[in-house]
Amino acid sequence: MLISEVARRSGVSARMLRHYESLGLVRPSGRTGSGYREYSREDMRRIFHIESLRSLGLSLREVGRALDDPGFTPAALVDDLVRETRDRIAAETELLTRLRRIRAADPAGWEDVLQVVALLQALGSKNADARQRAALSSADEVPVPVEALVEAALGEADPNVAGALRWALARSGGTGAALLAEGLGSPVAAVRERAVQCLAEMPGGEATARLRDALAHPDVVVRGHAALALGTRGLADAVPVLIDMIVEGRNDTDAADALSVLAGDTVTADEIAALLVDRLAHDATGAPARGRLTQALAGIPGPRASRVLVELSHDPDRAVALTAAYLLRLRGAR
Repeated sequence: MLISEVARRSGVSARMLRHYESLGLVRPSGRTGSGYREYSREDMRRIFHIESLRSLGLSLREVGRALDDPGFTPAALVDDLVRETRDRIAAETELLTRLRRIRAADPAGWEDVLQVVALLQALGSKNADARQRAALSSADEVPVPVEALVEAALGEADPNVAGALRWALARSGGTGAALLAEGLGSPVAAVRERAVQCLAEMPGGEATARLRDALAHPDVVVRGHAALALGTRGLADAVPVLIDMIVEGRNDTDAADALSVLAGDTVTADEIAALLVDRLAHDATGAPARGRLTQALAGIPGPRASRVLVELSHDPDRAVALTAAYLLRLRGAR
């Protein structure tokens, strides 16, 4: 079989076949009377083997060793190829992510592109000041892409930089709420907490909806942040979690303050007072928790809370009784 036919059947150009021959990878088995290269069926098989190994990423030198060295074992080489391929994929994925973020910024010209690249590099800097400056950037014409802000916020451990990133996300108008909600599913507790903290400072209906969903989150820290944020937004959905926080002593002062904000009308105030009474009467509620629940009644206006305090002023638990009596005196002085 002449070289032109081999090239047609194998898809390897005649020029590459000559290159393979010069490297000793494959030599035609014979020559025609006119001196043309003539390849046998075995030569064709070797060419296909060469191409198969090249498709795995082997160099031509490695291909030659694999085909001709009986002591050559593929395991170590394949492991190296796996590692190199993973590294290459990671690098390409990082590049793709950066390009997508530049496109999301909708740059008008190359100056805008360079500005976005600089901001993205600053967000990934090892220097906390550089990261904070990037987050606080006021470049409204070419803003930092929200996806990049979310990624930075979820991974940021420095409290000052984290605060700047939350501010930047809130300033973005709530468009990153869905991405932050994905962070709530992270296996890392710190990432979950950062995600809910960002949502708590983010305006808009979508952020509020994500916080409502977070009230049922298995992580008590996530539930707590969500409840406090919803309480300040005037959403009564947060009340059960806020009361749980008071009972458990987790940010109980903030939780009591949030309950007082929610108790803005008589009906809601009486409902909150009733829920507090239920927890006070629960057999599993210990003395410290009963004391905190009694203190929480201080911020709940209305007749129901007042009646409860009167009853609690005669409670067998002296600390609870004294707290209730003190709160009643404060109400009478108003």
